[in-house]
Amino acid sequence: MTSPQPTNLSPWHAGEKQLQERVGVAERMEAFGRRVIRDHMPDQHRDFYRQLPFLLLGSVDAQGRPWASILEGPVGFAHSPEPRLLRLDSVLGAGDPAAQALQDGAAVGLLGIELHTRRRNRLNGNVVGRDAQGLGIAVDQAFGNCPQYIQLRQHLLPVSQPLPAVVAEQLDHLDEPAQQMIAGADTFFVASYVTLEDGRLAVDVSHRGGQAGFVRVQGNRLSIPDFAGNLHFNTLGNLLLNPQAGLLFIDFATGDLLQISGRTELTLEGDEIRAFQGAERLWHVEVEQVIRRQGALTLRWDLQSYSPNSLMTGSWEQAEARLQAQTLRDQWRPLRVARVVEESASIRSFYLEPADVGGWPAFSAGQHLPLRLTIPGQAHPVIRTYSLSNAPSDDVLRISVKRDGLASGYLHDQIKVGSLLEAKAAQGQFVLDPVQHRPLVLLAAGVGITPLLSMLREVAYQNRRLRRRRTVWLIQSARQQAELAFSRELHELQQSGETLHWLRVISQPEAGLQEGLDFDLHGRIDIELLKAVLPFDDYDFVLCGPAGFTQALYDGLRELNISDSRLHAETFGPSSLRRRPDLAGPTQDWPLAASNPVPVLFELSAKEARWLPGSGSLLELAESRGLTPEFSCRGGTCGTCRTRIVSGQVTYPQPPSNLPAESEALICCAVPAAGTDGNQPLVLAL
Repeated sequence: MTSPQPTNLSPWHAGEKQLQERVGVAERMEAFGRRVIRDHMPDQHRDFYRQLPFLLLGSVDAQGRPWASILEGPVGFAHSPEPRLLRLDSVLGAGDPAAQALQDGAAVGLLGIELHTRRRNRLNGNVVGRDAQGLGIAVDQAFGNCPQYIQLRQHLLPVSQPLPAVVAEQLDHLDEPAQQMIAGADTFFVASYVTLEDGRLAVDVSHRGGQAGFVRVQGNRLSIPDFAGNLHFNTLGNLLLNPQAGLLFIDFATGDLLQISGRTELTLEGDEIRAFQGAERLWHVEVEQVIRRQGALTLRWDLQSYSPNSLMTGSWEQAEARLQAQTLRDQWRPLRVARVVEESASIRSFYLEPADVGGWPAFSAGQHLPLRLTIPGQAHPVIRTYSLSNAPSDDVLRISVKRDGLASGYLHDQIKVGSLLEAKAAQGQFVLDPVQHRPLVLLAAGVGITPLLSMLREVAYQNRRLRRRRTVWLIQSARQQAELAFSRELHELQQSGETLHWLRVISQPEAGLQEGLDFDLHGRIDIELLKAVLPFDDYDFVLCGPAGFTQALYDGLRELNISDSRLHAETFGPSSLRRRPDLAGPTQDWPLAASNPVPVLFELSAKEARWLPGSGSLLELAESRGLTPEFSCRGGTCGTCRTRIVSGQVTYPQPPSNLPAESEALICCAVPAAGTDGNQPLVLAL
């Protein structure tokens, strides 16, 4: 179903409908606006403004440039004689570029904000009754605002000694002191406006915050990540229709002010957005005018703590490190073991950090990390892939490994804190859609919990960041309680919110343990259990575990008419999941395998071979010629053996769960396709 389009939008939402269409936001803004936007100030807003020692103003000068300004005065200087009027008994400081714009009838935006309580209110209207003592604002629209991204600052006593005359420096560029001030800022204010159909202006002033360094300075160009906010899109909606903006940076320790006017540009997608944690889009400012006034404010503040929302975002330093690391994603790089944690009787977690210069590429929840291990007694390095068990938002890399073979035994027995491992960037298509709202059911058997824990942690992060309540059911099974990994971490996640329902299923409980106390259910995860414990709802399912466990649950859920598109699964070992696509969905027509011998040329090594029908995969053919291609799972799951096809065509007798690009082959399960000319070899970049 599609929501009806909003009508009769508030003036400052004139550009917001266009922004919603471009970024996919489907909110009923008209209904929302009627609930929160008023044409008067309620009593609590009137009382709030009266206790403030400063306000932020947005206005437009005679040249059509918006400016963000700050107006300070003794507590009570802002007062409301009646609900549709706010009187400000103060005047803007000398040299403020907005001073001449505040004539009777001029449109203004106003923001009242308390940094020590993180409260704020917005008001838009027009100047009335300007005189030597101040001015009034006739209220057009007023509404409250959430405290997101407001850093907690303690208001100090104003400077008491006489201030020297404030000099307003006018520049047409950002000099080095201005660049340094912006680069270290964790807060700024932005003014924007649009011209309505009747010729009136609608002006808005808004707060922006993040961690120090969230504004990138490149000469006269500023780049600013846009985080999830109140979904009003006041600023960005305006900038879509009118790209002019005014920015105000405040040095809260010295009272210095930096006012900027410039032209903006909006970026809705790209690598920079993905690299900057928490960013949903970017906007940029080409600086055209700068006003600097040192010591212009008598007010001072002391930073107490960052907003919890700001702490869930990144900085340009982190983003640029990720972007640089992205160029190295196909290279083996060293990771240092920073911490080792026992998660269960057989699973151990390794916390990893880059051991060379730079960051690590961003990854998606559910992906796996390829490791290249040099194991004593082995003629060649051993490559294995291990699911990351942390969320992308955790700013750490963590693999959780079950002891069950050569490579995992080496990790358990030989790798300690300080050890170095070789890894490539995370890969894999078994990933979580972080913006999906449907309830999520995670079904894990044994060590299959590791990628699902990454997904669970990412949902918890997105719930906090977006202030939403996506419900997750995690049903975790193991043979015995001692094999249930991450119990303490999962308990903490369950206690930290109301959206996680966690069930522990034990098939062979230890003696003395009680069902319903030490664990939740005795048995195994099957369809009957799901019918019994899951309330009726429209779920996405994610399954991870041994092949038999995953296939049985997949088949059972399909029998219940759960769409294949709602079932996301990954199995252990070389067996791929046998899927049954939805009848209405696209189908993959795979070519048949070649029925005649096919010459194969390994281009980089200049070796030739002849593939025979029934002789095995292209990986096995390469190994028979003495080549050592990288591989791990041998089942088309991990993607480690991905190889470029120079010419020719391949097919898959057992289609892999994660298909490569059309110009690549997963040689561990690929063979030459039928129709290959026997005189023209299949050429692979090996």
